[in-house]
Amino acid sequence: MTVDTAELSLERVQALIGRHIPLYRTKAPTYHRTLLQSLRTLWDPAHARVLDVGGGTGIIAQAMKDLFGISHVTSVDVEDRFLKSLDIETRVYDGARLPFADGTFDAVTFSNVMHHVPVAVRAGLLRECARVVGRGPIYIKDHLAGSQLDHARLFVLDAMGNVPFGGMVKASYLSEREWQDLATGCGYRIERRVGGAYRSGLFERMFPNALEVTLRMVRMKETAQAIHTGTQIIHTT
Repeated sequence: MTVDTAELSLERVQALIGRHIPLYRTKAPTYHRTLLQSLRTLWDPAHARVLDVGGGTGIIAQAMKDLFGISHVTSVDVEDRFLKSLDIETRVYDGARLPFADGTFDAVTFSNVMHHVPVAVRAGLLRECARVVGRGPIYIKDHLAGSQLDHARLFVLDAMGNVPFGGMVKASYLSEREWQDLATGCGYRIERRVGGAYRSGLFERMFPNALEVTLRMVRMKETAQAIHTGTQIIHTT
């Protein structure tokens, strides 16, 4: 896997997002840029067909298509809040069964979605992703909650980020152990993880950047094969 870790400039991300959301023509999309950079750090540029699950407005999926050079991106959600200016494929689905054939995609992404998925449904959704992605990886940008204070902090962040766009606020955040258990329970392993400088100054002290994490999950047998053949794998602990 060849990874392009070159920095995405804030100006470039702002120009792209601002075309679709007028607010960001004057407001710097620092969070979006950091999120996209974290995905890019883990990204395999060979991905040609990508499924974004829980896409919301679809802006992150659109930005990935434009910035990562992906041939085809499809974004799905349980309701249609997609921006009308997008040129990616969008679909509404029932939240359980993804409307695609086995092995349709090279990779699946989630961007701040899994903590909004009911706990009882998460494993089933991840297995559905495994079905449509075949041997491809799953990329998840989400949160880490290690304490009740973290849960409270993340609830406030979700309200600040989602309410203005009609997004979901109800959530159940995962700890590091819960992320590992979710992955292994569905036949995956967290191959790599990265954080990012989402906030700075007083805002970062109130809402530490350690609350943010991006994961690359691969099938367990793929990891075992990579180890057997001597491929370098960076594991999380």
